[in-house]
Formats: sequence, structure tokens, C-alpha cells
Amino acid sequence: MIYLFTGDDTKSKIISSEKFVKQLPESTEKLFISRNNFDPMQIESLYSGASLFSPISAVIFQNIFDHEETRDFVLEKLPLMGESANSFVFLEGKLNKPILDAFKKARGEMNIFELPKEKKEKYDNFLVANAFSQKDKLNTWIYFRQAMDRGVGMEEIVGVIFWKIKDMLLKKNLGKFSEVELKNSASRLSYLLPEARKKGQDAETAFEQFLLEAF
Repeated sequence: MIYLFTGDDTKSKIISSEKFVKQLPESTEKLFISRNNFDPMQIESLYSGASLFSPISAVIFQNIFDHEETRDFVLEKLPLMGESANSFVFLEGKLNKPILDAFKKARGEMNIFELPKEKKEKYDNFLVANAFSQKDKLNTWIYFRQAMDRGVGMEEIVGVIFWKIKDMLLKKNLGKFSEVELKNSASRLSYLLPEARKKGQDAETAFEQFLLEAF
């Protein structure tokens, strides 16, 4: 069984997907998979049979289609996932028509969340920075994904958070952070993207790792 939550209305999409996951039976084993812990062999075992620890599993994929290697693998296996007794839940940004058609062909349940056209013109990057300054992990991640869904560049996001941190330090308005935490975050952000490029890492993944460690 396949369930897709997609679109550029990130907040509504996340709320709906979380509600769906919470309604799953308590006996269901829940596995959360992103690019960082994507294991093809593990996924093959999940659509081909039940888990060793639970008769039914729910595999929740997060932004797998952002990356070519994981996207191609999943698209090839969608028909098999659709026939599985286990549930495969996809939380994705806006997807193109060929990918949506692949989900339809695999008989996936489609949940598409689109913002009204007038709200798509320009994204306020300070939403991410302000959520970060309040040490609000959930909304920082939600606003970050909204920015990515609407094509905002990583340099813009990193730059506005770096500026916000510097402003907080200058004004001694540390919020819920310590001065050391803010200085460490500013230092990491200053070389985050160049270091990711140097190592051949995905910039979004590097930034998401930064967010995990910043709070």
C-alpha cells in the first residue's frame, strides 16, 4: 500500500501526514527513512515480506525524490510496494507529472497540497531565520522545506540565518541559546556550503544535519 503526501503547502502536508501516521495501529512498526539512512536491501526486505519484529510495518520516506539515486530506485520498486501488505508513506515536495503518474499506476493514495497561486510569488526567508532564533526546531524545518519547495537557493537560507545569529550576538539578544551555541552555529554556517561542495555532499542534507545538531 502506498500513500503520497506532496506539494508546496508544506505546513498542511506535514500536519496531514503526521495525523495519518498517528492513526496507524499501535502494533505497526514505524520506520523513518531519509537519504541519510536509505538502504536498498532493507527496503527490498520490507516490500517483499513482513518485518521480523512486527506483522505489519509502515515505512515513512522523507524527501527521497530530491535525490536522483534514491528517486530512481523507488520509482522502479513502486509497483511492488503497491502490492505489499506493508505501508509505504512518502512525504515529498512538489513532484512532476511523470512521477505522479507512476504513483497513480502503482495505485497509491494521492494527497496533494498546493498553495493558492497568489501566495507563491515570493518566499520570506526570514521565516526560517526567526524560527531558528526562537530555537523552534519544528517550524525551522517546516519553513526550510517550504523554501526548498519554492526554489529558494541554499545560499539565501544559510545567509539569512547567519545574519540573524550575528544580529543576536551583537545585540546580546541570545533568546534560548547560549553565546557559545550561537558562535558555534555561526562558525559552522560560514563554511557549511563550501565544505559540502568540497566533499561532494548534498547541500540540503548538510544543512539538515546542521539543524539537527544546532538544537
